[in-house]
Amino acid sequence: MKKEIKLTHLDEKGMPKMVDVSQKNNTVRIASAHAKVSMSEEAFKLAVSKGGKKGDVFGTAKIAGIMAAKKTSELIPLCHPLNIEGCDIFFEPDEKENFINIISTVKISGKTGVEMESLASVSVAALTVYDMLKAVDKSIEISEIYLISKEGGKSGRYKRYPNPDLENI
Repeated sequence: MKKEIKLTHLDEKGMPKMVDVSQKNNTVRIASAHAKVSMSEEAFKLAVSKGGKKGDVFGTAKIAGIMAAKKTSELIPLCHPLNIEGCDIFFEPDEKENFINIISTVKISGKTGVEMESLASVSVAALTVYDMLKAVDKSIEISEIYLISKEGGKSGRYKRYPNPDLENI
């Protein structure tokens, strides 16, 4: 017999609702997400050399991603407003293929997870890379946005790839 899957953001009538977390305990919650930004060689060189027309691409994208994590509940209707306690964004350039992997890790001690905050963070960081470089390359592609890992809460730990290189994420 299969376990019935119930969507937590719908009430008995199928209408949207915010999940009630008032009775949950605070636990440490951590989530990491990934995005890939592919671009021309010219745009890539500008990004890594901090020579774009608008300035430091990675620095600006990092600030934008952190701001997005803090504002996620304003963007996604049923997300709880959270007091983000930590957010860091890493850029891993691949000069052979002219792409940048972006990884965002968000942390709180709270009653609900930070998966959406991490995904919003990495998405806005990727969009900011595009914005900073679009004058040079309008064909920049954003792809592979996904949750890498999460820990804390009732469902425990999730890891997309049991990859030793990502063990500290």
